[in-house]
Amino acid sequence: MKQREKKPTFAESQLSASELRQIDAYWRACNYLSAGMLYLIANPLLRKPLHVDHIKKRLLGHWGSDPGQSFVLVHLNRLIKKNDLNVLYISGPGHGAPAVLANSYLEGVYSEVYPDRSQDEEGLQKFFRLFSFPGGIGSHATPETPGSIHEGGELGYSLSHAFGAAFDNPDLLVVPVVGDGESETGPLATSWHSNKFLNPIRDGAVLPVLHLNGYKIANPTILARIDPEELESLMLGYGYTPHVVAGDDPQVMHQLMAATLDRCLDEIRSIQGEARRSGKAQRARWPMIILRSPKGWTGPKEVDGHKVEGFWRAHQVPITDVISNPAHLKLLESWLRSYRPEELFDEKGRLIPELRELAPTGTRRISANPHANGGLVREPLRMPDFRNYAVEVAKPATITAQNTFILGQFLRDVMRRNMNNFRVFGPDETASNRLQAIYEASKKTWLEEYKPEDQDGGELAPDGRVMEMLSEHTLEGWLEGYVLTGRHGLFNTYEAFAHIIDSMFNQHSKWLEKSVREVTWRAPISSLNILLSSTVWRQDHNGFTHQDPGFIDVVTNKSNVVTRIYLPPDANCLLSVADHCLRSTNYVNVIVADKQDHPQFLSMDDAIRHCAKGAGMWDWACNDQDGEPDLVMASCGDVATVEALAATAMLREKFADIKIRFVNVVDLFMMQPPSEHPHGLSDRDFDSLFTIDRPVIFNFHGYPWLVHKLAYLRHNHENLHVRGYKEKGNVNTPLQLAIWNQADRFTLAIDAIDRIPRLQVRGAHVKDWLKDQIRDNLNFAFENGMDRPAISDWKWPF
Repeated sequence: MKQREKKPTFAESQLSASELRQIDAYWRACNYLSAGMLYLIANPLLRKPLHVDHIKKRLLGHWGSDPGQSFVLVHLNRLIKKNDLNVLYISGPGHGAPAVLANSYLEGVYSEVYPDRSQDEEGLQKFFRLFSFPGGIGSHATPETPGSIHEGGELGYSLSHAFGAAFDNPDLLVVPVVGDGESETGPLATSWHSNKFLNPIRDGAVLPVLHLNGYKIANPTILARIDPEELESLMLGYGYTPHVVAGDDPQVMHQLMAATLDRCLDEIRSIQGEARRSGKAQRARWPMIILRSPKGWTGPKEVDGHKVEGFWRAHQVPITDVISNPAHLKLLESWLRSYRPEELFDEKGRLIPELRELAPTGTRRISANPHANGGLVREPLRMPDFRNYAVEVAKPATITAQNTFILGQFLRDVMRRNMNNFRVFGPDETASNRLQAIYEASKKTWLEEYKPEDQDGGELAPDGRVMEMLSEHTLEGWLEGYVLTGRHGLFNTYEAFAHIIDSMFNQHSKWLEKSVREVTWRAPISSLNILLSSTVWRQDHNGFTHQDPGFIDVVTNKSNVVTRIYLPPDANCLLSVADHCLRSTNYVNVIVADKQDHPQFLSMDDAIRHCAKGAGMWDWACNDQDGEPDLVMASCGDVATVEALAATAMLREKFADIKIRFVNVVDLFMMQPPSEHPHGLSDRDFDSLFTIDRPVIFNFHGYPWLVHKLAYLRHNHENLHVRGYKEKGNVNTPLQLAIWNQADRFTLAIDAIDRIPRLQVRGAHVKDWLKDQIRDNLNFAFENGMDRPAISDWKWPF
């Protein structure tokens, strides 16, 4: 790594008097628009004295970070024009959306996307009116915001999104503004380490701007209060070269910011140029900027004797009670007029030509960058034929395979065909989840120290395409940034620890839902694909902490427009599901598949048909072909299916005249009616499959109440009896864990006997035998530390 270089000085890149005047005027225009959005419903250019009729009845929005973000945006415009740069901007403090919106409006992009918010006084008035207004413009950098890939409502992900966008985009410069409040979140604090995964040959650059305005909603920020040298040391420790831009005098700050950006760009070009000329990708000390400016910069200094600018009171609406308080109305007018809008806009209400020339043109405009509308640059994956990876199944449930190992072979060849736009992400679990075949195509990205022993199974390389870091937050953020900018990927993780990204999933789903339903100008992006492996039923060795199938419960709470959940029972079904998910757009696809050896049930042709239906009968496991069943035995999930089949086999062996229909569900949302989810089975098909009056024993991979939640509107719901995981676990054998949660073959068979009327008396002896089996198998597990071979090696007997 290079040694720390000296900070840029004021004189290194000084603006001319004309440039300084123009940049400051453009910045004033941005700030005026940002303030106008908060307050004005009429009189947008103050061509009349300000009156209460010009003020919104409800004042909503945030001012505090707007001037600082506008300051960055204005100077990025200068840098782009000077160097013909391709820049993607990310607003970490999403509350600062007025700055992003103002810049988009002044660039002309906003009016191109929304012609009714035109470049004139009438359009400006509508622009102001709609901000933070019902049916109008959101108060964050929402999907409706041109140029945005990051809403910034929930804090912590701006850096990981930025690096995800930069991967495999060698000509892109991503500039995330990180709020000093955001910097206190765990995900953000860890994501500073993303610089250690940025390859200067094949990737773009990320120039973080840490915006220190000193305050959150009502508290000071940590990084703004620690000693400046300590902060610089922190950034040095993260591996950056920090450059400080600090002050409150706009004239001085403009000069310093211009010089600093020029210096940072020189450093970036030097790093990339050296690596690309030599062909050697090494860890670099990338630049970053510490921007220290007052919160609510250029806003009112005081209101009613209380400090506002440079204090937490500037966070939201700095002057309240404007309609009812004449003094506040006067103060607001004085503040707005301090930007001198009459100098900035012509008689029609358009930005004057001299200032319009400061903005880049075409797709070089920040809010018109095509990477921010990733579907525009997305190329479909070149897919191998997943059928070529099939497991040969001559007879159901007589051979075993590691389902995710087979998937890994398929993903290996997906990667080989798409070495510039497909990556796999995992928190040190890719090999653990049996996806290690991917390393035959590409290794794990690693630009740090490489030791001799790493050659023996380390699977590390500077140009690796498998992204591993023990931070689910960072990995999920990378993947989101990657797909939002038009690429493809898959995130694999232990099922129990997917909860770490619950909220990130929530936010991405909200973004997708809004994009799909309302923002028609956003082109479809690749789906966010999540593989949950090392699942609850095979975490018998790690114990209770690793047993939690509840991530899919979280997924079912989100919009049915964008969520999909698949639980393939075997390898061939997993291949079919994975192929479908990797080809899809605008979804969050969650695939649940364990990594251990499991019985294989369906040939590839049968698996394709079964997955296409999403749920269906397995004829080879049924014996009700000539009439109606006495019982429906259903399953969803790989281990759940084995136990349900074993229960079915025992019942058929003990009661030859009992008719059992076996149903397997791959697509969990099939359980809902189509009124609740587009994948839901019609009532007619559901009733045909599950009957309207027969008992249904449903063995489920996850928490049993989830199935009841999804199926509560179904006609036969009162006869639906669901088994699943019920928070009973420890270091167990697989069968012991199933027994503790009453999801084992013996308990399922007892459930069936209890619910088939003609077995109430006939079944008594078999029930006793089944209870003995439970006790005997538990005792065997306690004594031997393993299950009986008859259990672990079970095969379908018919």
